[in-house]
Amino acid sequence: MCTAATYRTKDFYFGRTLDYEFSYGEEIVITPRNYEFHFRHMGQAEEHYAIIGMAHVAGDYPLYYDAINEKGIGMAGLNFVGNAVYAEVTEGKENVASFEFIPWVLRQCATMDEVRALLAKINLVGTPFAEQFPASQLHWIIADENEAITVESVADGLHVYENPVGVLTNNPPFAQQMFMLNNYIGLSPKQPENSFAKDVPLNTYSRGMGALGLPGDLSSASRFARVAFTRMNAVSGDSEAESVSQFFHILGSVDQQRGCCEVAEGKYEITIYTSCCNATRGIYYYTTYDNHRIMGVDMHAEDLDGTTLTCYPMIAEGQVSWQNGQN
Repeated sequence: MCTAATYRTKDFYFGRTLDYEFSYGEEIVITPRNYEFHFRHMGQAEEHYAIIGMAHVAGDYPLYYDAINEKGIGMAGLNFVGNAVYAEVTEGKENVASFEFIPWVLRQCATMDEVRALLAKINLVGTPFAEQFPASQLHWIIADENEAITVESVADGLHVYENPVGVLTNNPPFAQQMFMLNNYIGLSPKQPENSFAKDVPLNTYSRGMGALGLPGDLSSASRFARVAFTRMNAVSGDSEAESVSQFFHILGSVDQQRGCCEVAEGKYEITIYTSCCNATRGIYYYTTYDNHRIMGVDMHAEDLDGTTLTCYPMIAEGQVSWQNGQN
């Protein structure tokens, strides 16, 4: 269970939460321009745009969860269990396995027009990375500073949706998620006026009552509505610090706390990490469940013309700091 969002101030920001009951050993991974990608059905690519994101590195291959490229395109894959259906490998088509979908797009697209042209030719297939890594059931959000789309591969084919709220969670399918926002048409960041009945003297008794009815549970449909409302109404300054802080607050509205979402006896889903990419500048920020200090990795501080991956393990644990002399 995860949530992804976009946000724009002076720069463009893209990120997500990863909510799960255990970690796969994720790292911040920079793929330089000359790293040699070996695609399962599409041969190899030796030159491409540089990429930074969160990935599990299997062997020498980055299995990206979310990433941006040096041109400012962001992409993330989120669980879509029970609805995702991938195509069979078909001769004469651009057969791309779901696990390599993110690098396939980000390595060669600098604009959303190029993304759409690529999607029109793609045949997204369920080829597994390895026997121990079967194809995950996912759908994706792809965005730049001006727009976002959602990509879903289901039983009747590949669907590409305009995403005007710049948000993605999990089930149900995206079109249904958007339709259900109609249930919250009356929400507002402003205080409500009494429209219940003109003869009933009703008054607001608290700030924030314009958002009465905004769901607070951890289901994917509720998280979609909550982050969409928060993201569409969030106000931030243009500085990097203000923008990054506000982005983490937006996704913080759907943080999952240990103990609130039980997936098995004694096992709980938590927000393992939250990312915030400044896609304009190529900086990957993140926090973890036990470390709320914002950490950052700048892709442009590395040799982007290299041939090997650069990996930074997540700093997962923080510490309490005292101001009164205690250690």
